[in-house]
Amino acid sequence: MAITFLIVSITLSNLLLKHIVFNSSFLTVFYYKFLYNYGEKRRIPNPVCKFEDAFKYHPDIMANIKKVGFEKPTPIQSQAWPIILQGFDLIGIAQTGTGKTLAYLMPGFIHLDSQPIEKRNGPGMLVLIPTRELALQVEAECLKYSYKGIKSICVYGGGDRKGQINTVTKGVDIVIATPGRLNDLQMNGFINLKSITYLVLDEADRMLDMGFEPQIMKILLDIRPDRQTVMTSATWPDGVRRLAKSYLKDPMIVYVGTLDLAAVNTVEQKIIVIPEEEKRAFTHHFVDTMKSDDKAIIFVGKKLTYVELILDSGIPVQSLHGNREQCDREQALDDVQKSKVRVLIATDLASRGLDVHDITHVFNFDFPRNIEEYVHRVGRTGRAGRKGEAITLVTRSDWRIASELIDILKRGNQCLHCNFHVSCLKDKKS
Repeated sequence: MAITFLIVSITLSNLLLKHIVFNSSFLTVFYYKFLYNYGEKRRIPNPVCKFEDAFKYHPDIMANIKKVGFEKPTPIQSQAWPIILQGFDLIGIAQTGTGKTLAYLMPGFIHLDSQPIEKRNGPGMLVLIPTRELALQVEAECLKYSYKGIKSICVYGGGDRKGQINTVTKGVDIVIATPGRLNDLQMNGFINLKSITYLVLDEADRMLDMGFEPQIMKILLDIRPDRQTVMTSATWPDGVRRLAKSYLKDPMIVYVGTLDLAAVNTVEQKIIVIPEEEKRAFTHHFVDTMKSDDKAIIFVGKKLTYVELILDSGIPVQSLHGNREQCDREQALDDVQKSKVRVLIATDLASRGLDVHDITHVFNFDFPRNIEEYVHRVGRTGRAGRKGEAITLVTRSDWRIASELIDILKRGNQCLHCNFHVSCLKDKKS
């Protein structure tokens, strides 16, 4: 099936915007510097329709793509690849599950292959990432698409520090790291970042949410200024804009859909207005009525709630929270991936960076702390174009952000039940 594009270019003063309709996904591409000042207009590369359009001169990459069985690029990949391959800095704004990892990894492999290794005294590519779970997933993608013997390492807190140091000092090409552990190795002289020529700030909004900005700034001080930088984010808050303005050089920005906060449109969102004391019974009913091929993540606000749910459930479940040892967390994810269990109970730790390809349901037992976290939780299902369902239990104590939730539902063209809308309005007036 041929992929078609509808491209409209609009010139505003010296600002060139390109709007692309790609398989019903709406992309917008422009030069980020025009948000702040005007300068010389430059041509935005056209999107690629097929993998061959981006990688026809790289048979090893094409062979790996065919082996995995991908049919066509995702919207973010179609526009990111030609931009990155031409050497531009890039900001990619898209929800999770849209193919952002391969959007920066594939060009990263090619970038490394073009660099003179004998002149490099250290890794050439760095991927900064917010959580160890996400870091391990990116490392798995590196291994899956192994390219010309390129070596990678995953560096994260809670892992074997001595083993990580030994691997880094022996020599690697790609470092995938959480900011805290990398900052530790950097400050103690175990890793040389001056050799980095390709930098990725993955899930930048989440790293800032977790308070990693000081560590990121220390890390970037050691990286050469003529590097190529790619930043990805699911949202576009002020902190991410500030980071982009400070550390990227004349980047292009590509966003899928809208820069307004919105949940992925492949997820049906259901809001259940319910008294606090009835939440547990409703959750048990949901689990009891799951189909044989359903797989769900139940999000809770605190560990105590998770313990109570596990004790009450009477079915095999796994859990993910901050107090679990790394080996236990990895086992939990593996059990869910392999369908040994079909229910994962998780705190917000897992709302970002958790990639289980066949999650059919997200169940919010406790409403998240803010509307951004709601969007990230919902993004655990409906990934890679699949359909998903998100069920959220809302009590009177959650009304404080109810109006923001209504906005999210409207942007996602979700049906607003009258009782939810009216309840919110009543509470705002009272």
